[in-house]
Amino acid sequence: MSNQRSGLGFSASERFVAEIASSVTNPALLKPGYILAGDEIFLYERCRKAVLKAFVPDDLRDFCLSEMDLSESSIFEVLDRARTPSLMAPFQVVIVRNLKPLYTRGAKKDEFAEIDRYFASPNPQALILFVADHIRIPSDPRRMDMEDKTKFERLRETLGEHCSIVELARVDESDAMRWVTATALEQSTKIDPDATHELVDALGSDMMLIASELEKLLLFSFGRGRITLGDVETMVLSAKQRSLYELTDAISLRDRPRALALLHGLINSSEAGEEAAIGHLYMLARTFRQMLVILEKNVRDSRAIWQALWQGFRMPPFAADDLIRQARRYKSRRALTRALRLIARADLELRSSPPDKRIVLERLIFDLASEPKPFATAYTSPQLSFES
Repeated sequence: MSNQRSGLGFSASERFVAEIASSVTNPALLKPGYILAGDEIFLYERCRKAVLKAFVPDDLRDFCLSEMDLSESSIFEVLDRARTPSLMAPFQVVIVRNLKPLYTRGAKKDEFAEIDRYFASPNPQALILFVADHIRIPSDPRRMDMEDKTKFERLRETLGEHCSIVELARVDESDAMRWVTATALEQSTKIDPDATHELVDALGSDMMLIASELEKLLLFSFGRGRITLGDVETMVLSAKQRSLYELTDAISLRDRPRALALLHGLINSSEAGEEAAIGHLYMLARTFRQMLVILEKNVRDSRAIWQALWQGFRMPPFAADDLIRQARRYKSRRALTRALRLIARADLELRSSPPDKRIVLERLIFDLASEPKPFATAYTSPQLSFES
């Protein structure tokens, strides 16, 4: 996939990827810490993969990569991990997710003082990557809402004093279309303008979905050198109607047998099989977040949904009525936030290299399609435990 893209988010991620690649031969270029700010998961994954490629060899992954969550670990534990040299690996990468607790529970004077102490003399053989995906940066930063501006300023005044901030702004429709056109050309394939527009519009400018579907289209059109509107309608739209929204429909109806059967269909239909698990979780998380907004803003018909959901966070037009109906099956915000917590924990477990990813997904779907049990844990795994 191409790196030559316009747009704030693309430009920032390109600079980061280039800096990481250059720092392998010139360590002086590498900062001791970076902040990936923004909830554009497609660009985040590009940045994460660049770091893993540069500093995390596959055979040393267990010794040099730590993925930590501030809802489960303190910043003191994170910094202690970064300070401690590994006997098995020459370099360490510490990825820190869920920064919200650092900013929402009191003044945190001790925590920020400890951050200051660490970065005054950082471990040169460690890189800390802070993931601030609780902040949404629109494609036009001037349109960032006041709450996100406040969060961003607080981030810049604290961690930003020591770390380089990479702004992963949302990708707008025009940038997504340019990306699709250029990426197809790099594979010696021309995509018709109406096909490009239909692909981007149908998937709501969701870059993770667009990238996945474009890859399928490139394989489908291999040897022809051209992707048409008909190809998009055949390969993308009908497939989406039968997959993700059927799964969330079964979940919202508490139909566990059907939900598990649909999950197996998703896994079996993907060429990557279980390895596509992270992508399935991303799509589920996005859909439940959309339902949360629909419920909170009391959206009752598809005419109102486009005002409730901002550009880059919209579902395909054909799914609007289905998703409104599914969201209204949940009677409270708590029910949907519970679902998002379950998905987040499953995501963390998948990134911890479990022995069987399929079991993690099956357990998640079973829990999502079950009535929550009061005062009981949502599930217990050998790696994680948490409250429902």
